[in-house]
Amino acid sequence: MGGKTLYDKIWDAHLVKQRDDGTSLIYIDRHLIHEVTSPQAFEGLRIAGRKPWRADANLAVPDHNIPTTSEERKLGLAGIKDPVSKIQVETLDSNCKENNILELSMNDLRQGIVHVVGPEQGATLPGMTIVCGDSHTSTHGALGALAHGIGTSEVEHVLATQCLMQKKMKNMLVRIDGSLNGGVTAKDVVLAVIGEIGTAGGTGFTIEFAGEVIRSLSVEGRMTVCNMAIEAGARAGLIAVDEKTLRYIEGRPFAPVGKMWAEATDAWKELISDKDAKFDRTVILNGRDIEPQVTWGTSPEMVVPITGSIPDPLLESDAAKRSNIEQALSYMGLVGGTAIKDIKLDCVFIGSCTNSRIEDLREAARIVADKKVADSVEMALVVPGSGLVKKQAEAEGLDLIFKNAGLEWREPGCSMCLAMNADQLGEGKHCASTSNRNFEGRQGFGGRTHLVSPAMAAAAAIHGYFVDIREI
Repeated sequence: MGGKTLYDKIWDAHLVKQRDDGTSLIYIDRHLIHEVTSPQAFEGLRIAGRKPWRADANLAVPDHNIPTTSEERKLGLAGIKDPVSKIQVETLDSNCKENNILELSMNDLRQGIVHVVGPEQGATLPGMTIVCGDSHTSTHGALGALAHGIGTSEVEHVLATQCLMQKKMKNMLVRIDGSLNGGVTAKDVVLAVIGEIGTAGGTGFTIEFAGEVIRSLSVEGRMTVCNMAIEAGARAGLIAVDEKTLRYIEGRPFAPVGKMWAEATDAWKELISDKDAKFDRTVILNGRDIEPQVTWGTSPEMVVPITGSIPDPLLESDAAKRSNIEQALSYMGLVGGTAIKDIKLDCVFIGSCTNSRIEDLREAARIVADKKVADSVEMALVVPGSGLVKKQAEAEGLDLIFKNAGLEWREPGCSMCLAMNADQLGEGKHCASTSNRNFEGRQGFGGRTHLVSPAMAAAAAIHGYFVDIREI
């Protein structure tokens, strides 16, 4: 029998029962909860007369619907103007109180985006199975955890049983060799991967990201990569545990201490794929070939380097692909053949569970320091991923750098990542966004989203169009 992949090891350690058809019951170590997908699940428990089986395995945080302006946040629930959003946050508060589940509520300093808060609090630990009613749960795989999103009915099932019905996925290895050139970041790496394999390339797989480039990334950069594994079609992304992982976790509130820490780290160091492990598919990229990336269309796979141009549909021989390009260009209001550097921008958004950590904010601040936002840019938001990230950024003076440059410094939350709160992109407006999705209407009805790294977004805010940050 051959060696095991990292995915195999975590799966096998959590397998409760497997049927002949491959359907399996796996144990879930950590359940992360937010206000959008949990109300129906708690109501289902209530109707069935059940209670969460392990309240202490759950951690809740409101993030999708909450306002990000200081004035509104000071008002608490009264600051949420949309009645549906307000009800969802109120319901999360009451459900957590009723079921004795720890919630980092709206004005708790530790509150933030669920996929920022989990690792930050040490609630995400290597070797865990982690689920949340949100597709970008794959973020937590950066710490060697098997993490993925689940649906509302599954949220209820995990609350009631701490288990989940699954079928095992196949193994994919995405290896990025060599090193990155200056100005190229984790966001560019994952966008380049998606551009290479497409948004369906990882369907049916768990992707393990490996290679020199991945090892060189900080844990925060690894979170960015795993966050967008879902955009490559995979349900989960994984990165092997190393010393960086352990240094990141040590001392965090939920992390083990003393003798348990020593025992845990010994076990976690085994969370790597065996040398003779077999993968069902392997994709290899060279870090030196990766440039800063910009999406031009309505899918993350519609991406090209900053030095490139928008594809011309007339040059596409495949009828289906040509139609997709034409539809995307129509929505985006762009013309095939246009240089990426010629795309004019109306808005900039720096934030989301992809790029709102302290490393991301430092990167953006370095670009905008002693400069001013272009007159053509109508709105430029910087939204930290949590209250603790915000506090640290302010201690380092990053907030003043952003404010002096003309960017808005906001309170933590999902903000303009998705059109589910007050921060929305206007119809027909082009936005340089550090988020993870550029679907039609994702940031607001008729909004046109271009996915980029924090440095690229910051540079776009200063110039009003995309520039190659390697030249700055």
